Amino acid sequence: MVHNRSEDGIAMNLEFPSQAWVERLVRLLNNDARYREIARHWEGDLVFVIKPESDGAVDGGPSHIYLDLWHGTCRSGKYYAPGEPGLPKPAFTMTAVLGHFQRIIGGELDPMQAMMTRRLQVAGNMAYILRNVPVVLDFVRCCRLVAGPG
Repeated sequence: MVHNRSEDGIAMNLEFPSQAWVERLVRLLNNDARYREIARHWEGDLVFVIKPESDGAVDGGPSHIYLDLWHGTCRSGKYYAPGEPGLPKPAFTMTAVLGHFQRIIGGELDPMQAMMTRRLQVAGNMAYILRNVPVVLDFVRCCRLVAGPG
């Protein structure tokens, strides 16, 4: 469970991953001037593949978060429960167990270190990602704003 405050200052709990968390991230990305400027040339949707901590036999497999990122905005976002159909094929896929994602968005694990140590596995055009490290890091900053204490 992630604790933060709504725009009106009311304390709220957002579970990661969930549709409520995704919707808050989409709003934040679309209203963050810094992200909009840094990511103004970014073209590529992405999927978080969130693997359960266990072998997945009980949990039903991984859940997913789809984000359609385009020129400093997020055109759409959706949480997909394990086994839910309709997941688009994105330009980029980031895969990790739930705990690693939580540590990244909680600020306990550096995303670049997680990539280099394979705790976060990235599929897609790695040259594009490496040319756009500031975009990746600012995207993570926005994720941390959603997840951070209020």
